[in-house]
Amino acid sequence: MLYWLAQTLDFAGIFNLVRYLSFRTGAAIATALLIGLVIGPKFIGWLRVRQGKGQPIRDDGPQSHLAKRGTPTMGGLMILTAMVSSVLLWMDLSSIYIWACIFVTLGFGAIGFLDDYDKVTKASHKGLSGKLRLFFEFLIAGVAAWMIVQQNGTALYVPFWNGPAINLGPFYFIFAAFVIVAFGNAVNLTDGLDGLATMPVIIASLAFMLIVYLVGRADFADYLGIPHVPGAGDLTILCGAIVGAGLAFLWFNAPPAAVFMGDTGSLALGGTIGVIAVSAHHEIVLGIIGGLFVVEAMSVIIQVFFYKRTGKRVFKMAPIHHHFEQIGWAEPTVVIRFWIISFVLALAGLATLKLR
Repeated sequence: MLYWLAQTLDFAGIFNLVRYLSFRTGAAIATALLIGLVIGPKFIGWLRVRQGKGQPIRDDGPQSHLAKRGTPTMGGLMILTAMVSSVLLWMDLSSIYIWACIFVTLGFGAIGFLDDYDKVTKASHKGLSGKLRLFFEFLIAGVAAWMIVQQNGTALYVPFWNGPAINLGPFYFIFAAFVIVAFGNAVNLTDGLDGLATMPVIIASLAFMLIVYLVGRADFADYLGIPHVPGAGDLTILCGAIVGAGLAFLWFNAPPAAVFMGDTGSLALGGTIGVIAVSAHHEIVLGIIGGLFVVEAMSVIIQVFFYKRTGKRVFKMAPIHHHFEQIGWAEPTVVIRFWIISFVLALAGLATLKLR
């Protein structure tokens, strides 16, 4: 909005600053952080009053988690409010990529909200039907993929290979939708400990902040041998808003958490990062940068697969962060070590930019 005003009014001084992407990205971080910190206390208090007993805690989960009963959930609403408000304030209103991302953010956020609401009102950890969730997630992701393809085609770029891109044609819509939905649910599965999902989301957003800036610049993209996506640079503002909103939420989510993100936040944030990766043609690199989320999701798939066929468990408990709790790691130990792994994987993903 402010970018449009700066372009329209064409004033000197402060309005010239608004035209710079770096300024708007920094402003988006600060704006989202400030909004999150300001609304946080009253928002958490409102959730506590409305929800009463808070998020249901699984009886078959780690026993240490039973002490968390009464902690309100749906804190993702706070993240999305700060994030979307900041993006709308600083974005270029003509950017189809940001509109596609906001569509997924709000769509996945709505699905997560309904799931959280169902859990709280029924005092059950089951929530919505898995099939129903996936249907609407793929529907939303498919629309976002269609919006993006109109701008940057159906090519799949492979890291570590400097050859031509692979044109998937109409199959790209399925592939892109799968990436968005899979990453949304992977982040959702990771959100099981205080602060566990929040910091890796921030780290992934910082990594993609650099990536989308580089792919949006023809000179840098040509030098690095990565796809050039005109207009993708505007996504740095969205990445910055995620960072700011995430840091504000982490202030209240740090152990012991005053509020849980819930599916409202984790599903929306994961889906948003997924659509950012699709927009930048870095879908495969997302699997490296977000490797922690991939491992968390795979641990659940492996556990279910082997248990249904053999009756035996590969892990003491899935997702894998609960496995480490069961073998004696304290919750803060699991969280901080997983943060470190996420940071290392982000660096590995960024290294692919120069390895073509």
